[in-house]
Amino acid sequence: MSRSIDLIADLGEGYGAWTMTEDDALTRIVSSANVACGFHAGDPSTIRESVALCVERGVAVGAHPSFPDLRGFGRRPIELPPSEIEADVLYQLGALEAFLRPRGHRLHHVLPHGSLGNMTVVREDYARAVARAVRAFDPHLTVVYQEGWMIRAAEEEGLPVARVGFPDRAYNDDGTLVRRALPGALVEDPHEVAERAVRMAVDGTVTTASGTTLRLACDSILVHGDGPSAVSTASTVRRRLESAGVEVAAWSGR
Repeated sequence: MSRSIDLIADLGEGYGAWTMTEDDALTRIVSSANVACGFHAGDPSTIRESVALCVERGVAVGAHPSFPDLRGFGRRPIELPPSEIEADVLYQLGALEAFLRPRGHRLHHVLPHGSLGNMTVVREDYARAVARAVRAFDPHLTVVYQEGWMIRAAEEEGLPVARVGFPDRAYNDDGTLVRRALPGALVEDPHEVAERAVRMAVDGTVTTASGTTLRLACDSILVHGDGPSAVSTASTVRRRLESAGVEVAAWSGR
């Protein structure tokens, strides 16, 4: 096979009696997971169950820290002092790894969720706050996000980085994601998502909402886990990637 891509899904995004992601099915497909840490989703029992499935099936566990926004699922922009963001992210990393250590595992990566992630692309202060928290927790922990301030801040903190492609989201011409509230922000057809994933992995390109071809550095592919067709999409993406000669495997990480 010509190259390797880490196929990631967001897991553990339920709360109490509410289930948002089909963790049992998705952990049979993906190579890594972003597990919610309790701020946008994920109570202690949900986190524990998601981690157990990942460990059992050899899926690498990454943290999905968020703004403290359960009601808005972490998808609302929030203005916070950088010191508060740093503390919140550090807290969430510790909470998730508490469920990994008894099983003899450590966190594999960190990928900021929702609006926190989107804002770290364009805001230096937020990106540096997240990077400081990750470095304080574990300077060998990989930061995963798209090109922008988050990757730059992580590299300047001496952290390993991996760049992610979002085949189920529309892109603006500047490489940012189209806001979810806008028409066409979500790509919902599994075959179209898979086609975009292959282009990201093999050609390093994505077609933006305006029809422009954009260069896109890509070490990993993320399929959002909270949609109704998440399992079908993830399965189709994996099958198409492997048919295109791409190995699906978690990066070596630490």
